[in-house]
Amino acid sequence: MQSITPFHVAVPVHNLEECRTFYRDVLGCEEGRSAEHWVDFNFFGHQFVIHYKPKSDEKTHTNPVDGKNVPVPHYGVVLPWDTFETFSKGLIKKGIEFVIEPYIRFKGEPGEQATMFFLDPAGNALEFKAFKDMGQLFAK
Repeated sequence: MQSITPFHVAVPVHNLEECRTFYRDVLGCEEGRSAEHWVDFNFFGHQFVIHYKPKSDEKTHTNPVDGKNVPVPHYGVVLPWDTFETFSKGLIKKGIEFVIEPYIRFKGEPGEQATMFFLDPAGNALEFKAFKDMGQLFAK
């Protein structure tokens, strides 16, 4: 697989300090630059920024995938298989409440993957996944 260019994504959060602690201390992301209304992080090699936005009453939308309700929108990272296993076990130990607990999706089919979903303190949905064969990332 070719070298991947880091992405940049910014998401809204209604409590900057609570989310800063979550991304830094729970997910283990190194903190970068910051200002009064935003903080950026090294999100597994990608530039990830949380921006303050007043809380919204908007409900999370879901779509069915593999018999589960997947929150939309969501973001995350495709990790190496061993890293996913270590990371998910660490999240369980830290008491993360999963929207979809870690499991194997599309078992025995093209694109078989480990996946999990959870929310940050602002309600943003995150998905982390892994493939034993990264060549299956876009398999049909």
